[in-house]
Amino acid sequence: MATFGNARRTGRPRSAEADAAILAATRTALVELGWGRLTMGDVAARAGVAKTTLYRRWSSKSELVVDAVAVLFDELRLTDRGSLRADVEDMVRQIGELLDRPETKTALMAVMAESARDPALRLRIRDAIVGRQRHLVVQGRRRAQERGELPPDAPGAQNCADRADCPGSAGNAESAGNAESAGSAESAGSAEGPGSAEAAGCGGAGGEGPGPGARAAARSTDLVFDVIAGAVVNRTLVSAEPVDEAWARAFTTLLLGGMAEADRQIREQEGAGNAPRA
Repeated sequence: MATFGNARRTGRPRSAEADAAILAATRTALVELGWGRLTMGDVAARAGVAKTTLYRRWSSKSELVVDAVAVLFDELRLTDRGSLRADVEDMVRQIGELLDRPETKTALMAVMAESARDPALRLRIRDAIVGRQRHLVVQGRRRAQERGELPPDAPGAQNCADRADCPGSAGNAESAGNAESAGSAESAGSAEGPGSAEAAGCGGAGGEGPGPGARAAARSTDLVFDVIAGAVVNRTLVSAEPVDEAWARAFTTLLLGGMAEADRQIREQEGAGNAPRA
């Protein structure tokens, strides 16, 4: 389980069971009490741990709630449904079902409201939720490319769009400033390991950073993630309407109708070469 903070904490090893109990208690307390009445002491009592245990793991209520909601999004899975359309529809419905759960809805709305006044919290949300889930878009794009439903990425883009430290990525570890998060460069592969940007083919000419193909792939990934997540969040949390089968189908039609053209325009902007029109 990832923690938030700029430095590693020392002490006794973390307990996965204790972490799970704390995060579950946080979500339950948030639903029952609301953000304003939620305290670290209440969470500790519900989880059966000392309050000092919480503060060794999370320095504030905001960080604790972000982790509590982030693990729920880790439940999302991109199942191979046989086509890009079916894959997208399934993911849209999964996100809708997740956001319809009281604990997800309450926690996400609370931290989003707080983040309006706390830039550091916004970065943590981006790192813990967006950075950790954008791999689903990467997986879906690659699967569609293998089926011939989307044009292939330009040379040098493979294995880079899903890296949190690739420039242009919403989960960029440098912008998030979080050395221990699941979206950090360490979890994506150390600078010297086999998962590094250089080993993954992310570098541009002369090893001077990601080339245009890598940047274009990262931008396309972020754009698709933003469109899907933004639409479903607005539908469920703002409009308070269901993400049913009919809506998911209509939204997927709208998304796929513009996806290939948007990808082509991004390649042109990054100088990565024109993708064939779908």
